[in-house]
Amino acid sequence: MVLISTDLMKSTKFLSLLFLIISFHSSAQNLKALVGGTLIDGFGGTPIRNSVIIVEGERIKAVGQVGSLEIPAGAEIISTEGMSVLPGLWDMHVHLMINGHSDYAHWDSTYIDLFEPVIMPSSAHQLLMAGVTSARDLGAPLEASINVRDRINRGEIPGPTIYVSGPFIQKKPYPGTEAFRWGVNGPADARAKVKKLADAGVDVIKLIDQDQMTLEEAQAVVDEAHKYGLPVVGHSHRPDEIRVGLKIGVDCFEHTGLSSAPEYPEDIMQLLKERAAKMNLGPIFWTPTVEGLYNYEYVRDNPEKLDDPSWHLGLPDSIIRDIQASLRYPGRMSYFQLTPVRKPTLERKFNQLRESGAVLLIGTDSGIPMKFHSQSTWNELDVWVNHFGMDPLLTIKAATYWPAVAMKVDKDYGTISEGKYADIIAVRGDVLRYINLLQDVDMVMKHGRKVK
Repeated sequence: MVLISTDLMKSTKFLSLLFLIISFHSSAQNLKALVGGTLIDGFGGTPIRNSVIIVEGERIKAVGQVGSLEIPAGAEIISTEGMSVLPGLWDMHVHLMINGHSDYAHWDSTYIDLFEPVIMPSSAHQLLMAGVTSARDLGAPLEASINVRDRINRGEIPGPTIYVSGPFIQKKPYPGTEAFRWGVNGPADARAKVKKLADAGVDVIKLIDQDQMTLEEAQAVVDEAHKYGLPVVGHSHRPDEIRVGLKIGVDCFEHTGLSSAPEYPEDIMQLLKERAAKMNLGPIFWTPTVEGLYNYEYVRDNPEKLDDPSWHLGLPDSIIRDIQASLRYPGRMSYFQLTPVRKPTLERKFNQLRESGAVLLIGTDSGIPMKFHSQSTWNELDVWVNHFGMDPLLTIKAATYWPAVAMKVDKDYGTISEGKYADIIAVRGDVLRYINLLQDVDMVMKHGRKVK
């Protein structure tokens, strides 16, 4: 034991030295080095073999390769040998307030008081454990949306960085859904509703059934949202929803449509191509959400994934049993009865969107019947790559880089590059050859902290 005199302890030189020692120790403990994996950085370029990623605190300090990037002394070494390393995934269309139950009316009336304290936190935690470190929640009661998002941001509960819309904006809410669907009656009311959402602090405005509004009402929604710097996502279930959405300046379309028509009409494709060519407006984004429809018949006939306990995380036994009971007869669900007719149109419409110049984003509609937050995102990537022939690198870019651009947070998120938040996942094996390895992510890091 070394005894230090009181006079020495009071000296400026000693205090400076002590501060440097403490700072060095703290800095070293705050440094991590992910070493050895194949890095897919999100930009879509050639992967980096034997990668080194230096993380300091919440952010990425440096990216390089073994032998060329020095690992700081004292850094915690995290081996990623034999693994694919990539940015944390985004899911651009989730519903935290629902979790796979087949009866919306029953779910909403039974559990609405549990959305905020139980169900939405459970959904968020499941997404994070699935490697989703950022997500856009499109539709839930306003106060619950804001509170759950903010609790996650404060580190009180686990979950991805969440961007919320709060309630849908539409012409008239469906009976019993008024808590999370707001109707508009005239342009002034449309502006007032959007202002209320903006004042509450939402991150995005969700507009649906815009073809049922007057053009003035729909335009007021978009103009008021843009006035507050909020992007507008719009449903695209019907051709007229798309036509109106393009006319009023919607920033991102959702879904590939409820219609069983074999393809999008030619006039819509021409309008999309013209919009995509207007580079001064930025990209036109589209979230196809195909996996729920594409995989329905397989899940109906092979329901083992419904028994996967990953979707139980955070839910009480009573709710788990209720969900299980609702899924007892997958083939009888009215929600999916048109799916066998719609499924053959999905690939053609997906390819039309690719050819139009729209920038496609990974999103899933997670939470709809039989679709759980622990499973949906990797299934979407799997359909794009293994069934629609999308390049795996570009598919990963659609789940990392482009979502961050769409939400205007690409200075902080979306790629593994210097200065950005260390949202990083790793999976053992070559994810570019076997994209479905993402169904079991080995490591999840959010803001520099390993959470799995």
